[in-house]
Amino acid sequence: MRKLLTMLVSSLLLTTSLYAVEEITIPDITSGMFAGKRLNGLNPIAGTDSYASISADRKQILKYSFATGKRQEILFDVFNTIGHKITEVDGYQFSPNGKFILIQTNTKRIYRRSYSAVYYIYTIASKKLVPLSDGGSQQMPVWSPDGYQVAFVRENNIYLIKLLYDNAESQVTKDGKPNFIINGVPDWVNEEEFSTNCSLSFNADGSMLCWIKYDESKVKTYDLQMFKGDTPVKEENSDYPSHYSYKYPKAGYDNSVVSVWSYDIKSHQTKQLQIPVDQDGYIPRLKVGNEPNSMIVFTMNRHQDELCLYSVNPRTTLSQLLIKEKSDKYVKEEVLENVIIGKNSILLPSDRDGYMKLYFYTLSGQFKRKIGAGDFDITDIYGYDESTGDIYCQAALQNPHDRQVLVFHQNGKMESLTNQAGWNSAIFSGDYKYFVNTWSDANHPYVYTIRTSSGKVLDTPIDNAELANKISNYGFTAKEFFTFTTSEGVKLDGWMVKPIDFNPSNKYPVILYQYSGPGSQQVVNSWNIGSMGNGGAFDYFLVQQGFIVVCVDGRGTGARGSEWEKCTYLNLGALEAKDQVETALWLSKQSYVDGKHIGIWGWSYGGFNTLMSMSEGRPVFYAGVAVAPPTSWKYYDTVYTERYMRTPKENPNGYNENPISRVKALNGDLLICHGVADDNVHIQNSFEYSETLIQAGKDFKENFYVNRNHSIYGGETRNHLLKQITSWFKDHLK
Repeated sequence: MRKLLTMLVSSLLLTTSLYAVEEITIPDITSGMFAGKRLNGLNPIAGTDSYASISADRKQILKYSFATGKRQEILFDVFNTIGHKITEVDGYQFSPNGKFILIQTNTKRIYRRSYSAVYYIYTIASKKLVPLSDGGSQQMPVWSPDGYQVAFVRENNIYLIKLLYDNAESQVTKDGKPNFIINGVPDWVNEEEFSTNCSLSFNADGSMLCWIKYDESKVKTYDLQMFKGDTPVKEENSDYPSHYSYKYPKAGYDNSVVSVWSYDIKSHQTKQLQIPVDQDGYIPRLKVGNEPNSMIVFTMNRHQDELCLYSVNPRTTLSQLLIKEKSDKYVKEEVLENVIIGKNSILLPSDRDGYMKLYFYTLSGQFKRKIGAGDFDITDIYGYDESTGDIYCQAALQNPHDRQVLVFHQNGKMESLTNQAGWNSAIFSGDYKYFVNTWSDANHPYVYTIRTSSGKVLDTPIDNAELANKISNYGFTAKEFFTFTTSEGVKLDGWMVKPIDFNPSNKYPVILYQYSGPGSQQVVNSWNIGSMGNGGAFDYFLVQQGFIVVCVDGRGTGARGSEWEKCTYLNLGALEAKDQVETALWLSKQSYVDGKHIGIWGWSYGGFNTLMSMSEGRPVFYAGVAVAPPTSWKYYDTVYTERYMRTPKENPNGYNENPISRVKALNGDLLICHGVADDNVHIQNSFEYSETLIQAGKDFKENFYVNRNHSIYGGETRNHLLKQITSWFKDHLK
């Protein structure tokens, strides 16, 4: 008997040790413990096989060899300059002639992509460091092609610095005024929804300066109320709150009126360029052509179903249509960033044949050929080597969840430069002879390899082996990918994470995380996976609390072709909510799931679809958390909303189908969290929705975060938010 008892105790201790993992805490997650090491600030040096990078302590700019990964030289050191001194480097830009570096310091964020900073001109040969301007911080400085001029924006006006004239500064525009006229940088909505922060460029020989002007005088103003708060404290608001007012065009309302202008640097003449754009249309990009008499201007109509590329002469102001891209629904925003203007050609991404491929045109707009064949999307463009005709890109080649790096040769042959399942991305050297490949999968953090342009691995500078070992100690079990078919015959893909001591005989509560927005993906074979990224650390934290965490990409998400992605057009939320409800119904049929304790949550669009799913009509969700949710698309901006919904006047039925109109059908215990200073999804959304809930007699809870934007962070804010989400599900699902 004693021997048997000893054996039982030994067996119990062994079993316990198998599951003895370290406890994950919320501060572990928010501190970046599971983020993995990255090669940050990697900047290929044009025409060479070298790259530059900012040192980890932000004190130096270092030059490395792509071929060996070894450091070649120190390009800049804060402790070794003549003239002015700075303490750290936030960013940098090499001059095209290689003689100077623009050093970025004291960066202050404005919106998602915009910022102001104090810049310095550093002369590499003499190590002399001087301020770019003494008149105040600057936005988006750009070099002239010869490297002897810099243009930048300050307080909505454009300024020009001439290095050959002792850094003489002149003011190019004088009509810039906050909330009225912006020169050279985009307004809020163009920045946010067209993914750009610069609307300023020299022409090919640096004799002209061109820019987009935004007249936002007729755009309605939105006021954000700012309080004293904490971390940081705004003492000026100690007794009365202040207001931050900015122009925010909501669906169906006036946008900025856009125009393109040129400035002759020698004659000082300013002219408006003749661009055939609708009065309510967009100019989302301005790019330099390969000749002094050509600037490439992108235009879109308000419905965003037509994209035109014009060659515009900045001296004569005349324009010529090069390419017109037309869609029966909308042209994807990603197309804009991935257009390549070469010396003799234009590469245009398009999903016109059902999947995103590349289309090759001459500079005069003559179509030559389609690049890529097969039922897969090209998802990113890395470059075009005009000396060989090779085009380097990323694609969802094997399945929608993985990415591979590809090269398309001039003869039409396609080669994969990566072969490991997972998520691959690349940064190519300036001469296209090498690239840095970043690989990860759902269960392994980033691995950086240096490769030849044929894909041969030369070195592995970062493998994150230490983090890979660490996550095993914290119970990061393998994510399980699965596929199921809904009652409507729709095939959906997902992943789930189970407790390390999972027992199939038990029934577990489930938390369903989703985003669900057009073209997005959460079901990916990448370390970016999970509700808060970093390998799904927050999801594993929830699993340690006794939940199974599940994520499913519904209809409208990305990398499955345009028919799948655009099927939600004019009716956002309807199909997406159905697919999350169907996911809950499928889960409830699994033997290990407690079908009476399934919750759902999401952030931004995911918050919107949380509310839509909880009020879909089938009461499958028993608790939910909506973070920063849009609650009616009439409250959201023109560019994003109208891309998918057109205007409220054109599509009243689509706009009327929203969480507010569905409020009486809401089922489950609901928590709403929102930043009071959210410049993206305004707090108005949650205020109006909560009022509707109250009048409908619905119980709910809401948490508001003072002076916090759409990302809800700062001080202990993110820790508090994640703790609230966790507590809500523990209190209402267990």
